Amino acid sequence: MGVGEWKTRIHGIGKRRTWRKLHLGVNEATGEIVAAVVTTNDISDDQVFCDLLDGVEGEIAQVSGDGAYDKCKCYEKARQKGAKITIPPRKNAVIWQHGNCRGTPHPRDENLRRIRICGRKKWKHESGYHRRSLSETTMFRLKA
Repeated sequence: MGVGEWKTRIHGIGKRRTWRKLHLGVNEATGEIVAAVVTTNDISDDQVFCDLLDGVEGEIAQVSGDGAYDKCKCYEKARQKGAKITIPPRKNAVIWQHGNCRGTPHPRDENLRRIRICGRKKWKHESGYHRRSLSETTMFRLKA
């Protein structure tokens, strides 16, 4: 945590200084930014998720994100878009829809079950979650 962040937490947000957050949707195969949303610092990542997916033209094969996107509305939006969902459940995650339900298994629950069987590291490799780092490279290029 930097000095500015510490000061903000202790004294509150100043009148002059605040920051913006840039949320990006990246095509990991090409490194191209396909969607972007700018928000104030009080908006969480999951609140912009739907806007990011709506900003993408064409088909979405896979949606990868960190644990901040482990929310029901994020899974539902990605499912509507027909995308494979590789969002790691939180460490203390519980099953949302148990196996005795008549509906189709929830993608998050399938991810969680697989993590419990083979471990988080192997799940990340099997699911393609490790490809998320390619989008992080796009952010690094943007900053540089």
